[in-house]
Amino acid sequence: MDHHPVVKDVRFFLAHTPGLVRHGSKPSREIAKDPSLWETIRASLRGYDDALAYAPHQVLLGNLTPDALAGLPAPWYENPLPEASASGPHGEIVDEELFYAFLKAADDFDLVHLEEAFVERVRTRLAGHRLHGGRDLEHLQGSPPAAIDAFLDQGAAPLLLRGGETIGAVRTDYAEDASLAPEVLLENLAAKAAATMALRALLADTATAAAKVDYVIGSGEEAVGDRYNRGGGNLAKAVAEASGCVNATGSDVKAFCCGPVHAMVVAGGLVASGVFANVAVVGGCSLAKLGMKFRGHLQSEVPVMEDVLAGFALLMGPDDGESPRLRLDSVGRHTVGAGSAQQQIMTALVEEPLARLGLGFNDIGKYATELHNPEITDTAGSGDVPRTNYRLIAALAARRGEIAAGPEARDRFVREHGMPGFSPTQGHVASAVPYLGHALDALRRGEMRHAMFLAKGSLFLGRMTHLSDGESFILEANPGSG
Repeated sequence: MDHHPVVKDVRFFLAHTPGLVRHGSKPSREIAKDPSLWETIRASLRGYDDALAYAPHQVLLGNLTPDALAGLPAPWYENPLPEASASGPHGEIVDEELFYAFLKAADDFDLVHLEEAFVERVRTRLAGHRLHGGRDLEHLQGSPPAAIDAFLDQGAAPLLLRGGETIGAVRTDYAEDASLAPEVLLENLAAKAAATMALRALLADTATAAAKVDYVIGSGEEAVGDRYNRGGGNLAKAVAEASGCVNATGSDVKAFCCGPVHAMVVAGGLVASGVFANVAVVGGCSLAKLGMKFRGHLQSEVPVMEDVLAGFALLMGPDDGESPRLRLDSVGRHTVGAGSAQQQIMTALVEEPLARLGLGFNDIGKYATELHNPEITDTAGSGDVPRTNYRLIAALAARRGEIAAGPEARDRFVREHGMPGFSPTQGHVASAVPYLGHALDALRRGEMRHAMFLAKGSLFLGRMTHLSDGESFILEANPGSG
C-alpha cells in the first residue's frame, strides 16, 4: 500500500470520582448485601490531591514518560510526586465536583438532577473551564433538595461526594425498561461525558475545526439502548454532537477490551480508501469497573485505587508528511482458528505482522500492550499484566534466535522494549492506547522508528463463544518528517 493513514494526535480525560465507586459493578452488588460496607470502602478512598500526585496518572497525561515511571520509588501510591499538574501535553484530570457538572452537561433528557447549592458552588468552575460550551451552562440547573429526595425514594441512583454528601441523583424516564434503569443511564452518561471532554480537548489543542471531522467511531464498552435494542449504541454520534462536529456521522465498534485497536484499524481503512478524510476514534469511561478489586485492596490495606474514570479521543487522517503512519499492511489479527493459548495469540499479533513487514523483534522501539497499572492488579492478586505480556514477547524473540536464551536477555528485552503499566483499569481504555501520546512524541522526534500496539479481548465474557480476540498494528515514523 502506497498511502497509509496517519495518527495526528490523541487526548485523554481523567476524572477522579471516589463518590461514584459505590456504583461500580462489584461494590454495588456487595453493598446491596451489606449497606455498611460503603463506609468501609469510603474510608479507603483517596482524595483528589493524592490522585493528582499519583505518578501513573501523570504518565497518562504526558507529564512523565513510562520509562521515568519505572525509575520512581515504589509503591507509587505511597510516594506522591512533589509537583503534579492537572493538565499535560496528552490530557487533563478533574475532580469529582467538576465531573458532575460535565455529567449534567451530557444530559439531554433531564435525567441528572443536582442540588441547587451544589450547582451554585460548581457553576463558576464550569464557566472557567477552557472546554465548556454555552449549552453546558444552560444545562447546569439546580433542583431543590426535596426534589432530589423524591427521586431517590423512587429508585434514582444517588450522586455522592467522597465526603459522603449526596449532591444529586440520576433518574429514569421509563421505569419499566431495565435497559434504561438509573444505574445504566449513569454509566452511559459518564461514558458520553468522558469521551466528549477528550474529543473537545483534541480538537482545541490541534486547532482542528469541529466541522471538519467527517466520522466518529466509538470504541467503548457501554451498552446504550432500550429494551428493544439493548446495545444499539452509537454513542459516537452523541459525542460528535456534544463536541460540535456538525458535519460528522458515526457508529460504534464493539469488541470488549480490543475495541480501540479494532476501531483504529477501521478508521485507518476509511481514511486510506478515501471514504472519509478526518476520522476521530473515541472511547468513554467504564464506570462499571470502579472499585472492581476493592476487596483485594482492603485486604492488602492499600487505597481503593479504582477511583478514576478515563476517556480518550484520537484523530486520524490522510498522510500529511509529518504525523506517524498506521501501517495497514501490518495489522495482526487473532483469527477464529488461531487457538486461544497465550503463545498462539502473541504469535498471531506480534510475530506474524513483523515477518510480513520484514522486521525483527528488536526493530520495534516499544510494544504497547495491555497497560493495566500493576499496583491496582497485583495488590489484589491479579498479577502484573503488562510484564506477563512482555515476557511472552521476549520468549517469542528468543525462540526465533533474535535475542539470547535465558533470563538476563529476556529481562533486558522487557526493560528496553516494554514499560510498566500506568493505565487505570478501565477495560478498553487500558489496552495499548494509553501509550499512544508517548509513541507519537517519540516517533516525531526520531527516537524510534516503529511502535507496535496490540490488544486482546475476552469474548467469552458475553457467553456467546469460548473464543478470545486480538488485533495489532504498527505505527511508523513518517518518512517526510525528517
